[in-house]
Amino acid sequence: MGTKADFVSRCFYPKLGVNEDPVTGSAHCQLAPFWRDVLSLSQFRAQQVSQRGGTVECELKEDRVLISGGCVDYLVGEINI
Repeated sequence: MGTKADFVSRCFYPKLGVNEDPVTGSAHCQLAPFWRDVLSLSQFRAQQVSQRGGTVECELKEDRVLISGGCVDYLVGEINI
């Protein structure tokens, strides 16, 4: 892993055909408020420890969770209305 993390996670959704998700921003929007209450912090470095895992920076501001980190495009497209 090599990076100091305030908490780590893994995300599985086998019923939806996802054996393990590499990094899940939506999950960290739920995890950050939980860990805020446990650790008394409002900013976190989270590490998702799946095979293609990564680091997510989380910050709680009022009723929002701001997340940031590196990403890789997996789909590019256009929507015509």
